[in-house]
Amino acid sequence: MKITGCETLHCGAGWRNFSFLKIQTDSGLTGISEYNESYGSKGLTGVIEALMHTIEGDDPRDHHPISQRLYAMTRQAPGGINQQAIAAIENALVDIAGKAMNVPVYALLGGAMRDRLKLYWSHCGSYLMNDKAAEAMEKPRMRSLDDVVALGRRVRESGFKALKTNIFLFDRDPGMYMPGFGRTPGGPELNVEKSIIDGLRTQLEAFRDGAGPDMGIHLDINFNCKTEGYLQITRALDDLGLTWFEIDLFDPTALRHIRNSNRTPIASCESLYGVREFRPYFENHSMDVAIIDLPWNGVWQSMKIAAMAEAYEINVAPHNFYGHLSTIMSAHLCAAVPNFRIMEIDVDDVPWKDDIVTYVPEIEDGCLKLPKGPGWGVELNEDAIRAHPPIG
Repeated sequence: MKITGCETLHCGAGWRNFSFLKIQTDSGLTGISEYNESYGSKGLTGVIEALMHTIEGDDPRDHHPISQRLYAMTRQAPGGINQQAIAAIENALVDIAGKAMNVPVYALLGGAMRDRLKLYWSHCGSYLMNDKAAEAMEKPRMRSLDDVVALGRRVRESGFKALKTNIFLFDRDPGMYMPGFGRTPGGPELNVEKSIIDGLRTQLEAFRDGAGPDMGIHLDINFNCKTEGYLQITRALDDLGLTWFEIDLFDPTALRHIRNSNRTPIASCESLYGVREFRPYFENHSMDVAIIDLPWNGVWQSMKIAAMAEAYEINVAPHNFYGHLSTIMSAHLCAAVPNFRIMEIDVDDVPWKDDIVTYVPEIEDGCLKLPKGPGWGVELNEDAIRAHPPIG
């Protein structure tokens, strides 16, 4: 079996795009993966297509040698968009390998240790703080703490046992607080005002009022602070009994200092690539939970990272704020690793999200049921993808 070519597909998803790679072979088998260039990865499609030309004629079942060769070819510019492109290719090749052997991807990873995966409702209310996103999702815009209470109640009534939220602002123009991504004032210095911390406390208390005392609440602070700001926020909110503070920080020693300064667990690492970048965080015991982005790292590389985390007695969770294919891809990893913590999933989304795949993830009592088909166990509905042209 040989690789003959590829196709990239893009589907408009309200305020961003869902993007997919389909690799073709001379046997008729195809492999698919989901990637994302809507958040900080402009030009990723072009890199994927350029790297694909270098592996035409190769056996797609040799996904590990291929990904290692692509890494060597991009060694002078490691990580970033090059690694995201390699991951997209690796993930589609693994899908072909599973189909060729008529086994699920999790079987290629050594077998499933669990067939139900505990979920947390991610970006809970975050997209609803944006007019364009709320309109695309056909849901009411969030404007007050009463709306937060109501949303917490909806999460609980949906059977979820955990949720994750970001930093909201309920002032004259309610919205997200995102200076770390250049979307709101406050950067590049990233100093934190007392009003932000006070507002966060009332926001989290509102979620608790609606969701109830047993709901696991995660707070994602993202890249919105420097070390001082993270310490100010986490120390001020350490008494709330949150499941974790999620922090993006490219200094493992500083992150360890933050972890030592709080009782609440710390989750991090979603923006890292490969075992080399994760290693100093494990060596410093910088976080309690390591978050791995499978579309960025590739499922085979993600399995290596999870194995390294296991050696340091650290559990892992996937970074998964994408479409259904990414959810299913991440589910195969979560089923196979021994050190699984919890799985992220976006629930509120555009109405046509279910239409663009042939298998929609099954959720029961706040858990995801593991798909059973060969490869990822899902295909793309290309007619539905074409019905929603990409934006931007």
